[in-house]
Amino acid sequence: MVHQQRSQGRLSPSGDTKDMASLLAPRLAYFTAVARTEHVTRAAQELNVPQSTLSRALARLEADLGVDLFARHGRTVSLTPAGRTFLASAERALGDIRRAADEVRADADPATGKVAFGFLHTMGAETVPGLIHAFRADHPGVRFSLVQNYGEAMLERLRAGDLDLCLTSPVPDAPDLVARRLDEQKLRLVVPLDHRLAARRRIRLAEAADEAFVTLEPGYGLRRITDDLCREAGFKPRIAFEGEEAETLRGLVAAGLGVALLPPPAFPRPGVAELTVTAPRAAREIGVAWLNGHPDTPPVAAFKKFLLSRRGTLLP
Repeated sequence: MVHQQRSQGRLSPSGDTKDMASLLAPRLAYFTAVARTEHVTRAAQELNVPQSTLSRALARLEADLGVDLFARHGRTVSLTPAGRTFLASAERALGDIRRAADEVRADADPATGKVAFGFLHTMGAETVPGLIHAFRADHPGVRFSLVQNYGEAMLERLRAGDLDLCLTSPVPDAPDLVARRLDEQKLRLVVPLDHRLAARRRIRLAEAADEAFVTLEPGYGLRRITDDLCREAGFKPRIAFEGEEAETLRGLVAAGLGVALLPPPAFPRPGVAELTVTAPRAAREIGVAWLNGHPDTPPVAAFKKFLLSRRGTLLP
């Protein structure tokens, strides 16, 4: 996950990333400059700091470490064996800081930054590619890190800071999250093509009370919705198979292993019939969620605004 770019203080957007190491780890930067020039005055001029500041910083560094890093020879200095050992690690540390600064600043760039975006498996074939294509018409350089998973797993990654935003169902209601309903997706009862109900176009869910169901595993939002709808229809579903992906369930239905409540497929699936459920009302809400109080980078803010503008038109 990317971090908010700060416009005040040391991490200025206009700052040279080479200088970030000096800002974030000044004593290491001071040490490597003196080691390179072997001269405190020249190093101070190069770093654009007072010589007295540089000398005090080096003295504090040596005091903190409890070793002499430099041997003094009048106005010049040279590294001690301890100093040479410390220099190699200091240069690696400063290089890591520079690379980290480059990465987080690049991810937060309004034009070319990155959005870490999670979504349900059922939205990966058509909905999400269409959303990203439409968004990049006005933001062609924004990059995406995409994660497909079930709802609870995505919310965990959202809380862990791995995701900026996620599309999920049901729409979560938790104090540490902000969620907005975007659209609704009708669910259908999917049966094998040679099933006794296959010729029907509409059905009350109670008519399937004696059927074996194939469902997603517990913890998936669609599984919870299936259980709730069956309970509302007056029965507890008899589960024959559990899976992790909706299209796998359609394949199980086509093989005659049960029936399933599923959202519409991205593409027609042979071997099954898809019936409209008239009672109870079979639908799932799709929403976008993000971490409450978490600052957005410019690309994340732009994509969030775009998603909210698609309320009611998210799904094809």
